Amino acid sequence: MADITYVRTWQGFLYLAVVIDAFSRRVVGWSMRQDLTAELVVEALAMAVGQRRPAAGLVHHSDQGSQYTSLAFGRHCRAAGIWLSMGSVGDCYDNAACESFFATLKTELLYRPSWPSREAAKTAIFEYVESWYNTRRRHSTLDYLSPAEYEQRHAALGAAA
Repeated sequence: MADITYVRTWQGFLYLAVVIDAFSRRVVGWSMRQDLTAELVVEALAMAVGQRRPAAGLVHHSDQGSQYTSLAFGRHCRAAGIWLSMGSVGDCYDNAACESFFATLKTELLYRPSWPSREAAKTAIFEYVESWYNTRRRHSTLDYLSPAEYEQRHAALGAAA
C-alpha cells in the first residue's frame, strides 16, 4: 500500500511518498522531494521493488491521486508485473495502514521541532524509518513486534515447517 504526505519546513513543503508492506507494516520504499510529481511515487516504488523483488502479481494499493494514475507510474508497475488497486474517491479507510504510519511519524517526530530546511527533515525521516520504525518500533497489530522482528519470526516459522 502507498500514500503521500507533506512536511512543513522553513524552506517550504517536503513531500514524502511511502510504500508499506501490508503483511508486516514495514516501510519498504520511500521518496522525498520538494515537488509533488509522479517521480515522487515512481522513486518510492522503485525502492520497494529493489528491496523486495516481488513476484509478478503483487497488488499495489493507493488512492486515486494524480501521481498514482500517471502514465509514468502505470508503466513502472506494468514493467514490474504489479497490479494496481485504488480506493474509492474520498474513502480514507481503505488505506488506513498508511494513514496510521503518517500519524505515527508526525506525532513521534515531525510535530516536535520545526524544520529549518528540507535536508534536515529528510535526514530525520530517514533515520526514523530505517533506524527506529522498521527495526525497533513495536506494533499492536504485529503482536507487539517491530516490522523487522515480525518478518524474522514469520521466516523462522516457515523454515521450521
